[in-house]
Amino acid sequence: MGSPAIEIDGLTKDYATGFWRKKRRRALDGLSFEVNEGEVFGFLGPNGAGKTTTIKLLLSLIFPTSGTARIRGRSIDDVEMHREIGFLPEQPYFYDYLTAREFLDYSAQFFGFNATERRERVVRFLERVGLATAANVQLRKFSKGMMQRVGIAQAILHDPPVVILDEPTSGLDPVGRREVRDIILDLKKQGRTVFFSTHILPDAEVLCDRVAVLLGGKLQGVGTPREIMAIEVQGMEIHFELPAGQPLPAALANRATPTGSLYRLEVPEAQLYEMIEQLRGAGAQILSIAQLKPTLEDYFFRLVGREKGPAYAIEGSVK
Repeated sequence: MGSPAIEIDGLTKDYATGFWRKKRRRALDGLSFEVNEGEVFGFLGPNGAGKTTTIKLLLSLIFPTSGTARIRGRSIDDVEMHREIGFLPEQPYFYDYLTAREFLDYSAQFFGFNATERRERVVRFLERVGLATAANVQLRKFSKGMMQRVGIAQAILHDPPVVILDEPTSGLDPVGRREVRDIILDLKKQGRTVFFSTHILPDAEVLCDRVAVLLGGKLQGVGTPREIMAIEVQGMEIHFELPAGQPLPAALANRATPTGSLYRLEVPEAQLYEMIEQLRGAGAQILSIAQLKPTLEDYFFRLVGREKGPAYAIEGSVK
């Protein structure tokens, strides 16, 4: 395996606060981890955890109090490092009266492409993000999902090996989230490294090879979603149905949950075979049996709840 795409080593950021600017607030505390070449890496945490601060440090938009980072072997102090990156901020602002074609042509000029190269790239990247038919539409008429897609197009217009996206699916409807997820998966197929922050946990479970969890400026863990959750079987879930007119046995009346004409039943793993025999004795047809395992959202609720209390857990995880 080659060198990591992103290396973060002890990044710390303090801000001066208070009337006299003499107090210090630590937004990021000794952050260290690596992102491998070619992986989709999720940076998870509730609002205010330090995700955007980390991204701004990587892009040299702000500077660390201590620690450093490298992108594809170049220090974040090296201006040339920016040629390796494509970036989409959480709340981008694009000039409303430009069309998508004009906006991407304008963006391409920053990379020194000539007019012929710009035309070819604009067409190609509008097609890649599914906006070819909207090329001549003004951006002010775009939906939020379309704006995210054109923003990703400008981020990858110069074929960067590393793409950094800050909350790319935040505020999107289900269709818009699906569109952005498909683009991220397509970038992975092309061999690019995608580093994106999010507080929308199902997106991380679907997209990420690995994730890092940040809370209160401190790293809580790094690993695959399964590793982060420390997978353990919480029980077994059985779906079954009864013959027409057959009543639910009294022993199961308080345990089984009806879902239409079917029933759902949760049992401890140790009681699985005993329950199967009971269901067969009642004439039930067992449709499926599955393990109950925690999700990334379950893990996150527990983590944030321990740190800030139940109310914060709900606020931080739902938005």
